[in-house]
Formats: sequence, structure tokens, C-alpha cells
Amino acid sequence: MAITYLKKSPKTSSTDDTKTREIVENILKDIETSKEEGCKELSKKFDKYEGDVIVSKEKIEEIKKNLDQKTKDDIQFSHERVRKFAEAQLKNYGQDFEVELSEGLFAGQKLIPVNTAGCYVPAGRYAHIASAVMSVTTAKVAGVKNILVCSSPKPGVGVHPTIVYTANLCGADVIMNLGGVQAIAAMTNGLFGNAPADMLVGPGNQFVAEAKRLLFGKVGIDLFAGPTEIAVIADETADPEMVAFDLVGQAEHGYNSPAWLFTKSKKVADYVMQRVPELIADLPDLPRENSGAAWRDYGEVILCDTDEEIAKVSDEYAPEHLEVQTNNLQWYHDRLKNYGSLFIGEETTVAYGDKCSGTNHILPTKGAGKYTGGLFVGKFIKTLSFQRMSKAATKEVGAACARISRYEGMEAHARTGDVRLRKYGFQN
Repeated sequence: MAITYLKKSPKTSSTDDTKTREIVENILKDIETSKEEGCKELSKKFDKYEGDVIVSKEKIEEIKKNLDQKTKDDIQFSHERVRKFAEAQLKNYGQDFEVELSEGLFAGQKLIPVNTAGCYVPAGRYAHIASAVMSVTTAKVAGVKNILVCSSPKPGVGVHPTIVYTANLCGADVIMNLGGVQAIAAMTNGLFGNAPADMLVGPGNQFVAEAKRLLFGKVGIDLFAGPTEIAVIADETADPEMVAFDLVGQAEHGYNSPAWLFTKSKKVADYVMQRVPELIADLPDLPRENSGAAWRDYGEVILCDTDEEIAKVSDEYAPEHLEVQTNNLQWYHDRLKNYGSLFIGEETTVAYGDKCSGTNHILPTKGAGKYTGGLFVGKFIKTLSFQRMSKAATKEVGAACARISRYEGMEAHARTGDVRLRKYGFQN
């Protein structure tokens, strides 16, 4: 058995973490004291924007009126499918219950949504309409009462009109012309007249991701996110042209977006390595620049001898997006354990899940698929336990509690059981 790296990346997604962390830490410290004015100054500095932070209701209605119908129809299409999928998740994932564990002792759980969610929608290199759909819709279906949206504004314009429309359609309560670290800080700290966010979700660049990481604990976050990733598992039956297109399709996100091919076929590997640079060269300037750097510095092609070797490599990488284009799709579906989202067969592709097919595109990166999944309704819902019991049940429970506490050396704990035993007429 052999695993051969036909292409190995010289960098990892953590290469620039130290510098990023220092920059973000300084910005967060500044905003902690400078508050709204600090956010505005940073917005002016980084986004060249000096307008209102809060998008007015009048502006929202104007955008709704002026946005072309086809665009609105496409957004509605995406929104409906993501909503239906989230509703299906909610229906089949967890429920309130109560059970009698022993006579007179009842325990259960309640599912309670967080009160305020902060949704970050990237709009730097690209206007990520779908990210507004994914985060806001899912929070709304989960039952979150107050949903904040932040997105990077453009000079003289503010948030991209289509993002404003999308966020409003999906249920956002407040939309802010604010991007970057300042947006994360504003939502976390309850600035601009808003309640502090209990949960922050949504993709972003390395600075946004680092801000969320540093603030985690003070606020909940969806994922410790890194640059977006794609892996394709392909055998000799795969269409190598389609494989190459799919790798490039995801690499255009940014200069540090890994794109990986895991295959048993040297023929497919050779074709893809030749074809990918050609496809990149044919792209417009920005996607060409991003995907070219991503493939050069982070792209990998790994040749394996067996399906089991491929599955092992894939599970080690735990890619954010994982496509399977083989003649044994069900085997891989059953075998694979670590990924953010799985795309089975050549008929589907990462872009479908990214934009409108229904599954969420906010997914674990940097190997996090080994221990967590992506954004879903459950991220916004707290599973809270409760218990109640009769006085008669104290005879067993109080006594057991007191004994266990004393085994642990926790006398004060023990006496909380003792006092109830005495009051209700029982002896320990």
C-alpha cells in the first residue's frame, strides 16, 4: 500500500495566523474603549465608508422596489429550500421531553433558542448573497427572536443592495453597514443600540475568523473557521474535466483556499494537474488571481492504491466540502466519517450547496469536521435540562447524594441532602 503526494502544498491554512492574531487583538482592544466611533473610524479606514451604520427601513424598501425580479426570484428559490431543510432538521432533531427516572424523580430537557444572533455576511471580494440566506434563515427557523446582520459597506453605497434584500427577506431584524473585525466587535458588545449577540455565525476572512476565535467564551460562535476547502475523490470512471472545473470553482474564494484531489487513477491525476492551470488562466482577473494562488500554494493531488487508502486520507484531512465521483458511491457514503458536507456523484457540486440546493454552506474547516458539523438549527438552540421530584423521592435521592458528596470530600453538598432528609422525615 502506498500514498504518493504528486503535489504537496508549501503552506498550510495556519501559515499567517500569528500576524493576523496580533492585528485583530489590537483592533479589538481599541474598539473596547472607542466603541461606535472606533468602529466608524475603522470602517472609514478599511472600507472608505462614512455613511450610516444602520440600514434604514426606507432604504430596505427602496432596495426591495428597485431590485430586479429575476434576482429576487433566485434568492427566494434559495431561501425556500434552505428554510425547508432547516425546518426538516428542526422537526427531526431533538425535542422537549420529561421522563420519570425513578418513582417521583422526573428529569427532562427543553430546547430554547438563543435570544440574539449576530450574522456576518462577507462582501469584500464577492457579495455573498447565499451566506445571508444560510445564516439568517436558519436562525429564524430555530426561533431566534433578534437577528443582527453585518456586512462590509461600499463607499457611498453601504451594504450591497442584494445582501440587504436577502437579509431582510430571510428575517433579519437589524442590518448594519459594518464589516471586518469592527462588525464582530459591535455585535458582540451590543453597540449601536442593539442587544449583545449570544451567538455569532457566518464566514469571513482570516481577520473576522480570528476576531470570533478571540471573543469565543464571551459569545458563542458557529465554528473556528479557516479558509474554505474542497476535496474531490475520483476514480478512473470520473470525468476529469468536471473534476478540474470543480476544484477551480472552489479555489476562486481566495488565495489560501485549499483544493485537493484524492484518486487511484494516475490518468485522472495527470489530466487534472494539466487542466486546472488552463481553466484558471481563462478566468476574469479576480477569480484568476485567487484561484491561481490557491492552487499554487495550497493545492494537492494525492495518488492512492485502494479505496480504503483514499477514505483514510480523506478522513485525516476532514475537508470542508467533499465530492465523490466514483463507481462505488454508496461505499464511500457509508465509509467516510469526517467532512463538512458531502456531494455524492458528478450530478451535484459544491457550488450547488454553496448557493441554493438547501444544505448549509457554513461548514467546519482546518480539520474541524473530525469533531463537529456545520451550521444548522441546533447551533442556535440550547438544550437545557431540568428536574423535579416528590418529597417521597428524597428518601433515595437525598441519601445517595449525601453519600456521594462525602465520598468526594464535599461536606457542604452532603448537608443539602441531609437537611431535606430531616425535613421530610427520613434518615440517612
